[in-house]
This record gives sequence, structure tokens and C-alpha cells, in this order.
Amino acid sequence: MSKLGRSGVIGLRRRVLAGVLLLGLGAHEAIADASIAVIVGKGPPKILFTRTNLADIFLKHILVDDNQAALVPLNLSSTNPLRRAFSVSLFGEQPDDLQRYWTERYFHGISPPYTVHSQESMLRFVTSTAGAVGYVASCRVDDRVAVVMLLPVPAAFKESINQLCPQ
Repeated sequence: MSKLGRSGVIGLRRRVLAGVLLLGLGAHEAIADASIAVIVGKGPPKILFTRTNLADIFLKHILVDDNQAALVPLNLSSTNPLRRAFSVSLFGEQPDDLQRYWTERYFHGISPPYTVHSQESMLRFVTSTAGAVGYVASCRVDDRVAVVMLLPVPAAFKESINQLCPQ
């Protein structure tokens, strides 16, 4: 038996199966409840998308996937309600609270993730850039991208995120 043990292997299999199921989500199967869809382009990076790995990608602790291809995390502007919801959901902190972290990383030669100005820009960048990892409101997912994870929208942001979705 591996270091994971039987229960660890079963848990890993469940996470992989959940990831495979999420990759199959299309635009016409949009998630009914407000959520944040973590997206990649077709031909996704080779990495197991867990919350821990996702946080490490966005904090730039993980820079390449399992094939040593560069990962390119993307953010919306720090004032965008979806960015704020993403940050609270993933890190438990507002984007402004991470500023000190990025200032320290900058002096080690590591820049924060690229910033795009809209969800449509996010979709286009992810579609056209190998290794790009971004996020949009789940209602904005379309056939150009694959969903690798869904994050819950914190209660304080539900109304503003729901307004991003056409009725």
C-alpha cells in the first residue's frame, strides 16, 4: 500500500473523479447556484486541481504543471466583486490583505498574477494562453473553456455575483 494508505487513495480517486466530472461541464449545463468557476483552456495543465494546489498556483508557489509547462494565473482587478469573492473563498482574505505578501515576493523576483479587466477578457486570455488558470462567475462559463473547480461564493458577495449573471 502506498504512503497515502487505503483511505487516502480512495479520497484521491474521488477528487480525481470529481475533477473529471467538472471538466465535462459545458455552457449549457451552467451551475444553478452562484459559484466561482475556476477555468482553463482546452488541453488543460497537467496538475491535480485541489484547493491547496489552486492557492499555491495563485500565490506562485507552484509555477509549472506536472509536465514542467508554465502555469499562468490570472486575476480580475482588486476592486472587482468577483475577485474579492474569489480571494475570500480561496484564501480567507481580501485582495488588499495580500498586498504585503506580494511586496515581499516582488523583492524575490516574483510578480503577482496578471490582471485582466473583465470576465470576457479572462475567458479570451485563458482560451488563447497555454497554462492559463482563471475564474469567472459560473454563469459565464462557455464552450471555450473547461471548469476544473467550483468555489463557493461567500455570503457577503452572493448578491453582487448574482448581478454579474444575465437573467
